[in-house]
Amino acid sequence: MSVNENRYDFVLLFDCQDGNPNGDPDSDNSPRFDPETFQGLVSDVCLKRKVREYVLHAKSGGDGYKIFVLSGNTLESNQRQPFEQLAGSDKIEAKGPTTKPTDIEKARQWMCKHFFDIRAFGAVMTTTEFNCGQVRGPVQLTFARSIDRVLTTEHTISRQAFTGEKDIKSGTGTLGRKHTVSYGLYVAHGFINPVFSEKTGFNEDDLQLLWKALGNLFELDRSAARGTMCTRGLYIFKHDSKLGNAQAQRLFESIQIEKKEGVESPRSFADYKVTLPDAARLPQGVTMIDGLA
Repeated sequence: MSVNENRYDFVLLFDCQDGNPNGDPDSDNSPRFDPETFQGLVSDVCLKRKVREYVLHAKSGGDGYKIFVLSGNTLESNQRQPFEQLAGSDKIEAKGPTTKPTDIEKARQWMCKHFFDIRAFGAVMTTTEFNCGQVRGPVQLTFARSIDRVLTTEHTISRQAFTGEKDIKSGTGTLGRKHTVSYGLYVAHGFINPVFSEKTGFNEDDLQLLWKALGNLFELDRSAARGTMCTRGLYIFKHDSKLGNAQAQRLFESIQIEKKEGVESPRSFADYKVTLPDAARLPQGVTMIDGLA
């Protein structure tokens, strides 16, 4: 499959109702927010994690679609693989750790070929003795930010079962806390750089898989803690060239998202109006694609 040769900029729109879209470990796992504006935040790491999970299940971890950053696995165990697979002959001389630049480059190429998230997002693979180099991925995401401010609510929850015998005697250990936002509509921005696609081998099949993952971002991540989360929009700006035909920010600002008249406290996606740019007014060489159509 040919390597992606077009620049893409995209807008990801998703919402959360009665859930915690991304807990902050520094704040007792309450939903992340901007302390100045009180707009909700979801980290790029959180969004990439969901893409990885979708790809893992969609491709069953098949050859070329392994996941490098995977819960329960060590990075070292993955970085060891190219040295074991390529050892001998004229590929990689050493089966174990090496500092030879040519061997490290071959290991880097092997990792890009077999791990989807390395091809897409890149990786730092110099942190263990099995040095596979560094990869700057073509797909980059920003933090997602809610359109309006969100109110974080802390709920006290209880359970009838005790943790241990000592808890029965003391009568403690039955209460807990749960954090939610009533509703938030979040926007994240993404970029795909074809210059880096050439270096990692990110191809057209990978691109289509990425769009599917973003469109179904929360379908495999259902839980009571997440509430109801859903991808509401995926608006893709395709450029005719590698360098692009317009500034990304100009394209992003052409999409207007605002509360409907009379709505003071949004509680559903129906409380918002999304206005897309007229195709005739887009910069020359740029096409907008509805990723959920």
